[in-house]
Amino acid sequence: MKTIKTKLAVALMAAGLSFSAAAADIKVAYDADPVSLDPHEQLSGGTLQMSHMVFDPLVRYTQELDFEPRLAESWERVDANTFRFKLRQGVKFHSGNELTADDVVWTFKRLKDSPDFKAIFEPYTDLKKVDNYTVELISKGPYPLVLQTATYIFPMDSKFYSGKTADGKDKAELVKHGNSFASTNVSGTGPFIVTEREQGVKVEFQRFADYWDKESKGNVDKLTLVPIKEDATRVAALLSGGVDMIAPVAPNDHKRVQQAKGIDLVTLPGTRIITFQMNQSSNEALKDVRVRQAIVHAINNEGIVKKIMKGFATAAGQQGPSGYAGYSDELVPRYDVKKAKQLMKEAGYEKGFKLTMMAPNNRYVNDAKVAQAAAAMLSKIGIKVDLKTLPKAQYWPEFDVCAADMMMIGWHSDTEDSANFSEFLTMTRNEETGKGQYNCGHYSNAEVDKLVEASNVETDPAKRAQILQKVEATLYNEAAFVPLHWQNLAWGASSSLQIKPIVNAMNFPYFGDLVVEGK
Repeated sequence: MKTIKTKLAVALMAAGLSFSAAAADIKVAYDADPVSLDPHEQLSGGTLQMSHMVFDPLVRYTQELDFEPRLAESWERVDANTFRFKLRQGVKFHSGNELTADDVVWTFKRLKDSPDFKAIFEPYTDLKKVDNYTVELISKGPYPLVLQTATYIFPMDSKFYSGKTADGKDKAELVKHGNSFASTNVSGTGPFIVTEREQGVKVEFQRFADYWDKESKGNVDKLTLVPIKEDATRVAALLSGGVDMIAPVAPNDHKRVQQAKGIDLVTLPGTRIITFQMNQSSNEALKDVRVRQAIVHAINNEGIVKKIMKGFATAAGQQGPSGYAGYSDELVPRYDVKKAKQLMKEAGYEKGFKLTMMAPNNRYVNDAKVAQAAAAMLSKIGIKVDLKTLPKAQYWPEFDVCAADMMMIGWHSDTEDSANFSEFLTMTRNEETGKGQYNCGHYSNAEVDKLVEASNVETDPAKRAQILQKVEATLYNEAAFVPLHWQNLAWGASSSLQIKPIVNAMNFPYFGDLVVEGK
């Protein structure tokens, strides 16, 4: 296993720079560690969690899903297509370089080139420098989600990432699942620097002495992130004092954590949809809408929520939960084995067929158990499932090539409506724009694509909601995917860690603001 000590961290320590004088040294156990230090390599929860520790966004969400300034201290709409952001002055990167508009422009261009992030930035033509501390984000037309987009802009240190490595490679190179400079070296503006990283074993963070946010009450001086895949082992580590905080806490373990002395369980309703995609390119049967409908009817997602998730989730019939633009009361779960069998017969598959299924075993709560249950349910309508589950680090490369007939995928919409789900999960795959980047069902409907595009230029909330409801209804009727549930969130921590103020529905704890008492 390769240990990576960043050159930047070594240089800082060699120079004798002292870190924040206070405070706490804590250990956090997640179900998996970040796959890369490159914030643009993968659009995933793990990457965004890491980004909030090592980088800073222009704008970030509060717990109430409002927006608060971070590297952008203020903003205004200049005209229908132009949003102006004023940057904080005096912000330092971990390298010692100062943040300027040039870094934001450089970052935007890289985001536009990222296979995973380009779809988010497709509505924009440019991000231009007005002066050293002012930038303007320019959209192709009126766009209702500019501040939501700004939560994805974590300015990178353009000087640090420019130039060539010792072996002649571009330091800015963006490589999926590769060993690039940016995936193993990092200079952000965030509250922590990465001092050591051993993939699959640990990541060590130190407080950044020159962090700009002096108003933060956070007093964590050192944080070690360790991946512990097994739910029970993670809880045991917390209860024994081996770690100070864990996530997620599986539903089976909630009572055990709640009853433990000196341990807090913090929960929030979640909006992450867990689904299966049905690959129409790899399995001929899945091209038939009746077969896809049969699969949806055969999987008892309400039963999965009750038995496997212990009620700590909400069974889903559509992409977006209640409260999202696009949500419709009529699109409910539809478990019905009798109807599923009838649909299979109508499609000419009364005797069933075989398909392959893949799912992670450490990315979503009870992901492997959910996949096993779904496979067993499909056997009741004659579908023989060859199921393979993998750790997250091995699963995502398989997902990127849509390696099975059914692939599990979870998604949280940071725009807090269903358009973001559609853009990545159900729009026609388009490498140029990044639309459909995670659409391993290879579902394609030109009308759905047009409706989603129309929603992204509709600034009237009521009209926009109606457009997105049409999208959800079409996906429902065509069984574009298998909706399972919206996953709730749970964290466990020593009572000395004040985690309630730093956790949120996006599952990006703001560790820079974490207060630890008496440790």
